[in-house]
Amino acid sequence: MSQSSTAIGKVVCVGRNYAAHAHELGNEVPKTPILFMKPASSVVTIAHHSTNQTILRPNPETYGDTHYEAELCIQLSTDLRAATIEQAKQAIGGVTLGLDLTLRDLQSKLKEKGQPWERAKCFDGACVLADWVDPQAFGDFSNVEYQLYINDTLTQDGDSALMLFPVYELLVEISHAFSLQAGDVIMTGTPSGVGILHAGDRLKLKLGEHEWHAVVE
Repeated sequence: MSQSSTAIGKVVCVGRNYAAHAHELGNEVPKTPILFMKPASSVVTIAHHSTNQTILRPNPETYGDTHYEAELCIQLSTDLRAATIEQAKQAIGGVTLGLDLTLRDLQSKLKEKGQPWERAKCFDGACVLADWVDPQAFGDFSNVEYQLYINDTLTQDGDSALMLFPVYELLVEISHAFSLQAGDVIMTGTPSGVGILHAGDRLKLKLGEHEWHAVVE
């Protein structure tokens, strides 16, 4: 494991980066990356060796269901602005898995009104990040496989080869839209298989030989 010493800045999320996920939610497949952000205040972390970690959901009676979306995540070690592919490669300081948590019913209501999604995406605990792994083990990120298991059942099976917008190209695209800074995290999108978190669910995130465990409260 490689514990990043860089404080997390903004979290840039990529929507619909897997065609199958876009289809399962009834959305169009995008021609350019869909970008939104989560603040650093939404981040909670889970550690590699701990077995008694919990993930808290907003009260479902008040806020409705919380949906999970497992994603490959990148943290930058240097700033990027209008970057080249080579600069993007050199900027990656860590890799891990994360959960983009979403209040789906609230998100749908906000989208129907043409309003921003922040209330559904930026609550405290809405960004669950495992601790960081050395990126050198993952080559050019063109074929990184990862999984989310819920109660020992494979629920999401990700492969970066299926991304509509690959990792380096994403970093370049984002850096041309707005500046990225050391410590910023990019959540690269979720594969199909998203769904509702229930109290007592046992989660396992798996990235190669690395595993992280947590229980939903």
